[in-house]
Amino acid sequence: MKDLSHMLPASRNRSQPRANRPLPLSGMDYSESHRKPQVLGKLVIAVIITAVCILILKQSPSFSGPSKFSRHEPGVTHVLVTGGAGYIGSHAALRLLKDNYRVTIVDNLSRGNLGAIRILQQLFPEPGRLQFIYADLGDAVVVNKIFAKNAFDAVMHFAAVAYVGESTLEPLRYYHNITSNTLVILEAMAAHGVKTLIYSSTCATYGEPEKMPITEVTPQHPINPYGKAKKMAEDIILDFSKGSDMAVMILRYFNVIGSDPEGRLGEAPRPELREHGRISGACFDAALGIIPGLKVKGTDYPTSDGTCIRDYIDVTDLVDAHVKSLDKARPSKVGIYNVGTGKGRSVKEFVEACKKATGVSIRVDYLERRPGDYAEVYSDPSKINRELNWSARRTDLQESLSIAWRWQKSHLNGYESASVVAL
Repeated sequence: MKDLSHMLPASRNRSQPRANRPLPLSGMDYSESHRKPQVLGKLVIAVIITAVCILILKQSPSFSGPSKFSRHEPGVTHVLVTGGAGYIGSHAALRLLKDNYRVTIVDNLSRGNLGAIRILQQLFPEPGRLQFIYADLGDAVVVNKIFAKNAFDAVMHFAAVAYVGESTLEPLRYYHNITSNTLVILEAMAAHGVKTLIYSSTCATYGEPEKMPITEVTPQHPINPYGKAKKMAEDIILDFSKGSDMAVMILRYFNVIGSDPEGRLGEAPRPELREHGRISGACFDAALGIIPGLKVKGTDYPTSDGTCIRDYIDVTDLVDAHVKSLDKARPSKVGIYNVGTGKGRSVKEFVEACKKATGVSIRVDYLERRPGDYAEVYSDPSKINRELNWSARRTDLQESLSIAWRWQKSHLNGYESASVVAL
């Protein structure tokens, strides 16, 4: 509270002798006539201070009662979304909020965007719908406090560094960020009785399988630190779930593209991460003239056109799979699912679709292979279709890229555009 002591009258110096008391005039002491204004002033100041204190108390959670986020409510599912300021996490938070879930986002903004949080806050300003907590999941003490102060019903764990090339350069960072941080989350869930986990995993855990398409029983032999760190996290989750009644869903998804069809959210990686980022981001940067052209790494793979083959999944379909997994999660049950279209597309095919989506003749430079990459990866999504009634709906590559391109063109500075982030 602001210090108002400078507004109070100074106390008298008692070491000074009192002045001789004057004779009474009309029954009133002369000094009494000066004291009344002083007393009145003190009363006014006391009233002001009291009012300020009451205002501050009213604004504090303890005065108005416990926060809605701190208590369970019948019919309301409170989901902790880690990494909710990132590309996929923010789209997941948007979908959850649209479906009337209560959402808490925890993110350290090392890869996420505060602008995405502001968009969500604009769309869902009602009390008890959305809160954002700036925190690092590597700090176990902080994570434990977050769980202690909030009544979570489920966790969607997206937070992770997620670039294959970067993982080969900084492997220890990836093991800390992915594997260790997942352990911190699990420990907090166990300590505070949170029983449902939807884990964001990756097809990189499979490595380079001998047979295509990839099913959920395809052996996992990751060949880069990103995939290895994710598989380690999966192993920890599975080992822990065996001795508990947790409901666990592990989603291994493929190459994510697209953005919110209504243009509210998109992908805006930090400039320094562009060289490690998704091929869609590189295509858009080339179309915008931010970079001189597109660098395709590897043209000698054993594929039809020599470039890598990948399964591209639209982010809205991916989010739908997460929400359906949350709905179908059951105590003491573990579900593991591939989330993809079931169709592989080569990098050259992708580049041609991007040229058509942007209307720009993008320059392409063909380079040597990137360390840790694999030739061909695409999914068999029949299990998730059978058990969760999920299938990819946005399978037109050019259409998904066109939607994402519209967001990119209207957000040339990412979320920093004033028209987007203004509250």
